[in-house]
Amino acid sequence: MNLTTIVNKAQHSRFYLWLLNQGLNRMIPFNKPHGFMIIKISKDKILTKLPYKKRNLNHIKGIHACAMATISEYTTGLMILYKLDVKKYRIIMQKLEMEYHFQAKMDAFAEFSIDEDWVKKEVEKPLENDDAVVIPCEIKLYDKNNNHLSTGKIYWQIKDWGKVKTKL
Repeated sequence: MNLTTIVNKAQHSRFYLWLLNQGLNRMIPFNKPHGFMIIKISKDKILTKLPYKKRNLNHIKGIHACAMATISEYTTGLMILYKLDVKKYRIIMQKLEMEYHFQAKMDAFAEFSIDEDWVKKEVEKPLENDDAVVIPCEIKLYDKNNNHLSTGKIYWQIKDWGKVKTKL
């Protein structure tokens, strides 16, 4: 079963949402200790949770800045992978910028959405003339009290696999 099939089923099934989270923990093992969890996923939107737990805390008992950056990358990247044909396009993070607004002292939530029009306009159309496209994705993290914790801007480079050079 591929990512698209599981995500499609996870939109309506708690079992497949659990299966998606378990599969991502296996596919991306260095994120597993953070306890990232997809709370809700739909055709155009994803909501993820960064738990307030010891492994994610800094020296002053707030969620560590790097954990917030990582959930920002994870959330945007997963939605882009879901919307694109991963057999046709290679996606790689080019740059990450974070701005922190409020100390995270409870679970943090990241939400990101893109639709088919965005994919056509930002990815498919530019790739008709260019070898690669870099797309900035802005994502905001909030806690359960709706405090705005951080704003991330993740720049994803997307390229047709036929244009990818792996050797000099």
